Amino acid sequence: MNLNTTIKLNNGIEIPVLGLGTYKTNPGTETQNAVRLALEIGYRHIDTAALYANEKDVGLAVKQSRISREEIFITTKVWNSDQGYNNTLKAFDVSLKKLDTDYIDLYLVHWPLPESRKDTWKALEKLYSNGKVKSIGISNYTIRHIDELLNSCDIVPSVNQVELSPILQQPKLMDYCKQKGIVIEAYSPLTRGKKFNDKRLLTLANKYSKSPAQLMIKWALQYDTVVLPKSANPERLKENADVFDFEISAEDMEYMKSFDENFRIAWDPSGIE
Repeated sequence: MNLNTTIKLNNGIEIPVLGLGTYKTNPGTETQNAVRLALEIGYRHIDTAALYANEKDVGLAVKQSRISREEIFITTKVWNSDQGYNNTLKAFDVSLKKLDTDYIDLYLVHWPLPESRKDTWKALEKLYSNGKVKSIGISNYTIRHIDELLNSCDIVPSVNQVELSPILQQPKLMDYCKQKGIVIEAYSPLTRGKKFNDKRLLTLANKYSKSPAQLMIKWALQYDTVVLPKSANPERLKENADVFDFEISAEDMEYMKSFDENFRIAWDPSGIE
């Protein structure tokens, strides 16, 4: 496994296993510099969203990189205020224009909004059938939300992007999505640094001569997820990509199961009807 390693989605599209998250990366030069440097380092997967207000900057950095568009996997998402069939189609066109590209590799429903998620998914199916997007998926969906979707959809989601880390492992959701052929993407895999001083993580990271962040990213990769660490710091961008020269042993992966505390730093969708 290396920075160019991909996983095949249920529709045959290849997605790089490590991507750059851009949530709360400031619009403008911060996003442009982070994406440009990530691409120089070798990242080929960039995750953004309409909510982040930095799609234009992602698109600009991709253009400035002079790397072939076909080599870069771009994800964006439709936010709640744009959900519904017609609104989603319009929102997609806005995102496409901001990203200044002919297509999007992965388009996600950002949140399982009760009143409109079914119509929103129908819009994503339309976009997929028209070839404007290579893959479609969901974000922050629980098992219950996915069950509902699978009972009415024509296309099974390729991806479910959820908060996931060694401290929030969601094993039931992981097993369920594997059974349904849905790849899990892990956002906030580093708990925004809140668990970097956890003694268990520090001890294990020291064992492998790696940082807690690198251990958490490697755990997520070996947990069979696509992982999306976020940083705009040049050194951390490099550090987060330097995780392919070691393996966490089977014994230590088993031990890390005990780290799960159901610890969330982002939204909890479990209460959404």
